[in-house]
Amino acid sequence: MARTIATVITVAVLLGVLALMYRSWRGRGRRDAALPAGYPLPVDAGAELASVAVFYVATTLRGRPLERLNISGLGFRARARLAVTEAGVMLVLAGEETVFIPDAAIQVLEDATYAIDRVVEPDGLLLLGWRLAGPTTGASRVDEPQTVDSYFRVLDPSDRVKLNDAIRTIAADALRPATHDESEA
Repeated sequence: MARTIATVITVAVLLGVLALMYRSWRGRGRRDAALPAGYPLPVDAGAELASVAVFYVATTLRGRPLERLNISGLGFRARARLAVTEAGVMLVLAGEETVFIPDAAIQVLEDATYAIDRVVEPDGLLLLGWRLAGPTTGASRVDEPQTVDSYFRVLDPSDRVKLNDAIRTIAADALRPATHDESEA
């Protein structure tokens, strides 16, 4: 009898936790509903500079790697293909529409070690920081994010250098390191 009561209590607690998780994810979806997943695909993206298989981890607010955004098409981890063209970066997630990030929207390209629920060896993730196109409805609210970080795990390590070089080629001005005053050193 005591074992049955313990089992019922455990199941009730687990169901309660699942219900709270579901409610939170739906709330996050409502919060992020106006945020677009990338930009419209260009008519001519130009020549392809690199295309590699990646594992898409998450898209988060800039500098907040533990707060996943529930943007349509970018809410869940998935296998993907990251293609860099002369016009920008195309992210093709399994089962989703292509997300296009133009070269002018790219702001950051660096290594990362963790995001959301993924922790890897030092610098095992690729962080691509980019500016959102803006909300798809009406005027933008002040508290909506303007820039995001997308995290990727490159499946074949030999492709990582090729991918980095291609992104740095198309977004050279945005990724140029800030100049430092010699007196600061």
